[in-house]
Amino acid sequence: MPHPVPPPSTPPVLLTDLLARTDLGLRQIAGPREGVAIHWVHTSEMADPVPYLLGGELLLTAGVHLAEVTGGAGEDSDAALDAYLDGYAARTVAAGAAALGFGIAPVHDTVPRALVAACDRHGLPLVEVSAGTPFTAVESAVWQAVTEARHRELTRLSEAQRALAAAAARPDPASAVLRALARHVHGWTALLSPDGTAHATAGPAPTAAVRAAAGRLAQVVGKDGTGSGSGSGAGSGAGGGAGPSSATDTLPGTHLSAYALTGRAADRSPGSRLLPHSRLRSSGGTGTPLHTGDPVPLALVVAADPHAPPAHTIAGVAAVLLSLITGPAAGPGPVAAGHGAALVRLLLGARPAEVAPLLGHPRWSVVHARRRRETAEPASALAAALGTTLAAPEQPGAEGPEGAESTEGTEGGEPAGSAEGPEDVGSPEHAGTATPSALRALVPEGHEITAYPGWTLGVSAPVPVEELPAADRHAATALRRALAHRTSLVRHHTPGRHSITSLIAPDDARQHAEALLAPLAGTPTLRTTLHHWLSLHGSWDRTAIALGIHRNTVRQRIARIAALLDTDLGDADVRMELWFALRTLDSGVPRD
Repeated sequence: MPHPVPPPSTPPVLLTDLLARTDLGLRQIAGPREGVAIHWVHTSEMADPVPYLLGGELLLTAGVHLAEVTGGAGEDSDAALDAYLDGYAARTVAAGAAALGFGIAPVHDTVPRALVAACDRHGLPLVEVSAGTPFTAVESAVWQAVTEARHRELTRLSEAQRALAAAAARPDPASAVLRALARHVHGWTALLSPDGTAHATAGPAPTAAVRAAAGRLAQVVGKDGTGSGSGSGAGSGAGGGAGPSSATDTLPGTHLSAYALTGRAADRSPGSRLLPHSRLRSSGGTGTPLHTGDPVPLALVVAADPHAPPAHTIAGVAAVLLSLITGPAAGPGPVAAGHGAALVRLLLGARPAEVAPLLGHPRWSVVHARRRRETAEPASALAAALGTTLAAPEQPGAEGPEGAESTEGTEGGEPAGSAEGPEDVGSPEHAGTATPSALRALVPEGHEITAYPGWTLGVSAPVPVEELPAADRHAATALRRALAHRTSLVRHHTPGRHSITSLIAPDDARQHAEALLAPLAGTPTLRTTLHHWLSLHGSWDRTAIALGIHRNTVRQRIARIAALLDTDLGDADVRMELWFALRTLDSGVPRD
């Protein structure tokens, strides 16, 4: 029998909470009674429902499938029923179902005693559903409880993210983030080197067993100082040459997670971590200070309550921030420290003008990049080649569109699994569209940016810090063009001073552009589609690839745009004027 699919990450409902609802009239009559978690409800009258179970269900049945077994009489029939129900309970447990609910009436007046005995033998919680309770009422109660729990979880996650963001902007950001993380996961947090040395900790002191397990996890994710792989489990790094990017372990009452703070460090292999002494202080008087300039690969280790679902997500947010804060582009010294702090603050929504004094360089290019499917080259290696740290780390599971795929059955024609990247630096302009960048970086002017094996790059022209929002949009556009043309690097070129655009006053050009495109003002998805369609010379296929949608969706959107604008998009003059308007609005000229 295949291993059941793990339950979803959504918060479960405890069976005891359902039993406590008097309106449902549920009564448990067999099996374990504590810690039974239900993720969803499935109703089946099949003799073998196993192929249709995902794990974590409350399986409901009225016992219709028992009719064939109980058709006879006498001891042989009783023996056959006992054997059948024993196998039924065993298969249900093996499939990962959380509990079994048996409905009274209209088929059976009572729950068969053989089923009660079988559930007790196999450790399957058995619940009697009273005759007055329809199965739909039980299902509705479960989904209501899941929704409420999810709301509580998202609220907690949102509060934690705000606290971590505020901590990252403080003078001693690494220690502040650790303390905020410890508060919100209600546990212990630490920055450990692979040998188990704690350079900073926060939260209640762990037991010796937890500390030892944390050291083992830090060694796993810090193997060879790279942390460039992927996987989980304390032993997953064995034999691979490079440790996984994360690892987990579970002790009684404690769940441990470790995250490699991946990046590039000078005079180290790509992916290793430089943590200068000036960038981090131990929290609460614990930990071993680092000597200035010592290269130290680090792991974030979190020990939290295993029954706190948001803890892993909160820790992931902290790992991203700590990767930036302790990033390799910020080497020893106050200038490098300010550079790292500037990148963090840009990600957290600070205005470019506010962080300009920290960056220490007048002009920067923005790079958007997407890993190609045929390569396993880590993001840290690309960052090393760019000579910078990541401005937006690669998102787990984010896959770029290598070809237009069918979107049948998805709302609005968008891919059901498309992953949106982080918000654009300073001023997001692509809300509501699939952002194909897996990482972004800031590269100072003068540093050569070339194609990198296994990655597709979009590069903006160097701009002053105040114009980074526009450069970010330009890099995203260049990346989409690179994906559409299946080339490794595309640079965005801004119009020169002798272009036709220089003949029109910027304010007049913007006023004309806003009036022309006013019918699309409330639908940024259509405006983005028009921009890509025009830039790709009206190619349905290449526009579909660039946006990660089906070519038929592109056709539908362009037809809708033509109707809203009341114009003929087949007219070259119309296309030219629309392109001029789109470029004007995307030029980075400050808005009123």
